[in-house]
Amino acid sequence: MSTSKRRMSNAPIILWFRNDLRLGDHRALTAAVNTGAQIILLYVLDDETPAPTPAPTPAEWKMGGASRWWLHHSLAALANDIAKKGNKLILRRGPAREIVPKVAAECGAGAVYFSRHYEPSSVALEADLKALLEERGITCKRFSGALLREPEDIRTKAGDVFKVYTPFWRALSSEFTVGKPVAAPAAIAPPAQLPKSDSLASLELLPRKLDWPEGLAAEWSPGEAGANARLDAFLEGAMKDYADARNRPDLPGTSRLSPHLHFGEITPALCWYRSGQAAARTPGSDKGHETFLKEIVWREFAHTLLFYWPNLPEVPFRPEYLAFPWLENASHLKAWQRGQTGYPIVDAGMRELWRTGYMHNRVRMITASFLIKDLLVPWQRGEAWFWDTLVDADLANNAAGWQWVAGCGADAAPYFRIFNPVTQGEKFDPNGDYVRTWVPEISKLPTEHIHAPWDAPEDVRAASGVVLGKSYPRPIVDHAAARARALAAFGLVKSSAQK
Repeated sequence: MSTSKRRMSNAPIILWFRNDLRLGDHRALTAAVNTGAQIILLYVLDDETPAPTPAPTPAEWKMGGASRWWLHHSLAALANDIAKKGNKLILRRGPAREIVPKVAAECGAGAVYFSRHYEPSSVALEADLKALLEERGITCKRFSGALLREPEDIRTKAGDVFKVYTPFWRALSSEFTVGKPVAAPAAIAPPAQLPKSDSLASLELLPRKLDWPEGLAAEWSPGEAGANARLDAFLEGAMKDYADARNRPDLPGTSRLSPHLHFGEITPALCWYRSGQAAARTPGSDKGHETFLKEIVWREFAHTLLFYWPNLPEVPFRPEYLAFPWLENASHLKAWQRGQTGYPIVDAGMRELWRTGYMHNRVRMITASFLIKDLLVPWQRGEAWFWDTLVDADLANNAAGWQWVAGCGADAAPYFRIFNPVTQGEKFDPNGDYVRTWVPEISKLPTEHIHAPWDAPEDVRAASGVVLGKSYPRPIVDHAAARARALAAFGLVKSSAQK
């Protein structure tokens, strides 16, 4: 063996963390440790690579404020976990296509291992880095793990990409098996000389507003330990009744795993495996378990769509919707963002989002339907607001979800499905507990009026301390009239498409 090859074989490996901020069930990390090499654990805060997605309507999708708050705390947790393994997390800031090769040169790394991602900018970055590193004689290895199956692996019988969720679910679930996830390494050996690291504070991830993150901190525990604790609590509690309770925002009926999955603090494979174990020992949980798996697979479906249609965050999947007659109404958008629409279930959801960085999934659909179909504000405006305020902001899930509600996406809701915010509230928050939590100014209204304060007799409103237009806004639109207007607009699009 030549001296150069022998030197390269003893060179350290860089494990480049991305949205895979964990040590357990981490294929790239496990493979790196199994080589016996010394490991450099690197995270790069890259605000430049999430550059515009492809034309015709490019937009930047770097992390929003809530995601940056989460990332700060997730990195702190990861650094602590790494320290227990005898190593250190190296932090750098800048474009990853420059920083990763630079760190490799600094420490004489022989290889860079990383996990695959599917956003348009990530796909391009991975190709660029592979070329740059291999030109310099540095091995570049990419590993799966963010999804159950790679987008290229799930096809219709005709060999096409699935555009409808249900057959996608059947295809994946009928053939998918998952083995026991691999535990975190017992130790991760560092090189004698670690490269310089920026401080976590210097990344400036925490928002400067001091009141906003307090609600997030009260709700969440970012990091791998927090993810596993959240999964444990769900499997031991809510999973059994998940099929029904997940639609009730007034009940703790959901897993709340989405931010942990987005940041890779836990893998979908581990969720699949452990939920199967829990279902096997919990009689009567089969329906809830299957519904939970379907939600995991919906995430897979969204990422597959984004991989093959990289303009999904900006451009309607169905091109006829490019001609939709949207109304750009800044005052309506602001009222929606701040939870001041006059519709209690909508306002409750938007306030929950602002305070906690999260919104119940049923309420996400209700609030999205209201913005798109009652107000005719373009779905991209709501998508952008969710991107900035959700701790689980995920480009694929966010785009697919908004297009689904707008009726312009793959396997979308039909255009005539327009949620009535009053009846949705009455059905899914029957006692008004969710509304009372987030809209306290109407909390004293009797239950029969909590979802439509304007219908309450004046004396009832007065006794409850509710003065419409002062203590709580009047509805900014009449739902019946708004519904008719939306149906007419959607009808025009449908007619034009048929010509």
